[in-house]
Amino acid sequence: MNTFSGYENTVKKSLEDRIKKNELEECFEDILVPSEQVIEQRGKRQVKQTRKFFPGYIFVRMRLTKPAWHLVKNTPKVSGFLSSGKTPKPVSQREMDRMLGKTEPKQVTEEEVVVPDIDYSVGDQVRVKSGAFANFSGEVEEVNTEKRKIKLSVSIFGRPTRVEVDFSEVEPDSPS
Repeated sequence: MNTFSGYENTVKKSLEDRIKKNELEECFEDILVPSEQVIEQRGKRQVKQTRKFFPGYIFVRMRLTKPAWHLVKNTPKVSGFLSSGKTPKPVSQREMDRMLGKTEPKQVTEEEVVVPDIDYSVGDQVRVKSGAFANFSGEVEEVNTEKRKIKLSVSIFGRPTRVEVDFSEVEPDSPS
């Protein structure tokens, strides 16, 4: 489901509370906000952060009954669903396995921090080679050379999604 970006954990907690209050635990198996703990270099200091793999998304494994559907649909800060028409579209197990394979905690050491010499331009096609969006390809929409970050548009569940990655996480996409 889609949530307001930055409210994923709030929506998860709210949904869990509402499930208990409405005694619908048997309809819900799992609620997931895929994220990882990373250590980033900021100047000369290291900062530990939690980075969400899919900002604005929560994954719910549930039995789709009317009461369960209405409970989820009416949870505050839920903005929509991956859907075909008016009903939610299930994500295949294969797609979930592909995404969840990226939920292993990743520690970035000082030796791994590499400053690439590659420059990117708006419109370039790139492939993400590491990090939360590894193996996704997309088009560069914005380049911040000062922060060495790129904003690009990748297709997630058939929808264009804007993500921000470090220069070191991407490489030029070779035409297939």
